[in-house]
Amino acid sequence: MWQLYQFPLCPFSRKVRLVLGEKGVGYEPVRESPWARRDEFLDMNPAGQTPVMADDRGVVLIDSVAICEFFEETVSKAALLNGTAADRAEIRRLVAWFDVQFFRDITGPLLHERMLKRIVQRATPDSTALREAMKAAVAHLDYIDFLLDHRTWLGGATMSLADLAAAAQISVADYLGGIDWKSHEQAKRWYVGMKSRPSFRPLLAERMEGINPPPEYEKLDL
Repeated sequence: MWQLYQFPLCPFSRKVRLVLGEKGVGYEPVRESPWARRDEFLDMNPAGQTPVMADDRGVVLIDSVAICEFFEETVSKAALLNGTAADRAEIRRLVAWFDVQFFRDITGPLLHERMLKRIVQRATPDSTALREAMKAAVAHLDYIDFLLDHRTWLGGATMSLADLAAAAQISVADYLGGIDWKSHEQAKRWYVGMKSRPSFRPLLAERMEGINPPPEYEKLDL
């Protein structure tokens, strides 16, 4: 049995969990707070970052991109990198976009201000940083609207790893109150569809201690 070291609001762990759910891979979630710098966890991943997956054969997988592609290569169910080489390159580009740009502009600042400052630093959030993150979210939702104006899914004709990477980041930002869906009907319909998938429901039911999401977080009628 695989074990997935993660914490509820890690967007990269959420991406992996969505992949595992779509592919029907069983695993045991193990709560890990990377800011605690636990010695046993650092022995597995010296970078001290989640997610990490390990099994009873001694296999250890580190980094969400490597983990997702490992299961894409080893589990044929629900292929998430489809199409031609150019199609797959576009999916990978979008995965990187959400993992890097969206996290840098939105999810990362929200996690720092609304989670780490509260439960680790016992500090007050910076209102300017929060406003900038929410402003950036509008621009990223505009881009999602643009993609969906030209495609059925973010990466092309079928659901792909790009959709899971985007939904994972957005779900954390939404939990932390950083998403305003006004004027983003395309993005909202797409996200409601993602939230409705069986792979997504366990994420929506999970909570971070001391931090409650907005009332509409779990709703499917944004």
